[in-house]
Amino acid sequence: MSRLFPDVFRNPAIRASMIAIFTFGMAGAMTAPYRSIVGIRELGLSDGLYSFLAFASAAVNVVISVLLGNLADRLGEYRSAMIGACLFGIVGYGMVYAFPTASVFVISALLPLPIYGALNSLLFANARAAMHGMNRSDMVTANSGVRAMISLSWVLIPGVTGLALSGASSMLPAYLFAAIACVLCQGIILFALPKRVAAGMAELHRLTYFGALRQVVSPRISAHIAGVALISSTLHLNDALLPLIATGAAHGALSDVGILVGIVALLEIIFIIVWSRIAREAGQMTALAAGTVIYALFLGLLGFASEPWHLYALTLLAGIGAAAIISIPITYLQDLIADRPGLGSALISVNVFASAGIGALVFAAGTWATGYSGTAMLSAVTGLSGIAILGLLQRRDAVAPVDAEVQ
Repeated sequence: MSRLFPDVFRNPAIRASMIAIFTFGMAGAMTAPYRSIVGIRELGLSDGLYSFLAFASAAVNVVISVLLGNLADRLGEYRSAMIGACLFGIVGYGMVYAFPTASVFVISALLPLPIYGALNSLLFANARAAMHGMNRSDMVTANSGVRAMISLSWVLIPGVTGLALSGASSMLPAYLFAAIACVLCQGIILFALPKRVAAGMAELHRLTYFGALRQVVSPRISAHIAGVALISSTLHLNDALLPLIATGAAHGALSDVGILVGIVALLEIIFIIVWSRIAREAGQMTALAAGTVIYALFLGLLGFASEPWHLYALTLLAGIGAAAIISIPITYLQDLIADRPGLGSALISVNVFASAGIGALVFAAGTWATGYSGTAMLSAVTGLSGIAILGLLQRRDAVAPVDAEVQ
């Protein structure tokens, strides 16, 4: 039984973090599929303003994640920052539902919701702090379990929300549901998360906020983030390409897109745990490299899809590869600033922002030069280049200590 349910998940802080991040994922899964509909069609935002708003919101989230992560490290505990971030989620989603105007939507997207989005990295930081003293294998397993809960929310919640809103004249109630999910998350943080200070945090020397930002953008950290972002960008590219290829070159229907996404999300949950075991046995970099190659193979074959059944046949490769790319980099990024769980976990948000930017550039260049199918193949090359960079960095880091000893 212990093999099916590893002992690391019996840790109260990790278990509570898993439940809390599921409710965090619920809020996103309830609103993300309908965000553009609410913003553009119901509240009257232009396409250009909506696109700028999405970019600005992501940028604010990165800065807030770094600042809150550093603040939590300075305090030596994460509950206070998480409670504050969750309150912003309740306010941000609630104000859009209660006061449905374009200006309120913009304000919510630029301040309360990006602050709430920082809760993602804070929950991972809290789990990381609870892992103090654990071996690397248990850390990878715990991070994989926490990340799997987000995928689980995306498997279960969009369909339930769609069913609840079927036939409704407005998608705004999704924001009410999200606010309720934030209340549930707040309850878990207040009453289920242990209140103790993270072990080993008291000895941490304090960084100023600008010092924390400088550490994040330092050459050593930036180089590793660039490699991970190139790999992670393949997920963003697939999000854009799959619907276009499915309803275009593959001659499928919009209903196929929803089914395909659901199948892949379900496979991700299964293979996230499988990859954590592979990472324990073969090593983190080896597992990430294997997962990236598998996902690159999926993207390359996606470029040749010409029938709906081709897409369904590729879901296994997509689920296996995506599971590695969404789970393994979490521990990798945290290890870049291992002595600061809050700041190290904030790199997760930095990676999301950077990978989305790279994905947008590759999509623009690929569709201009070739087409959707050609862009899928270019996406595969992008992911492979990322793992090549990480391999070179690992080799350099391994050689550097040897050189230092010789000198």
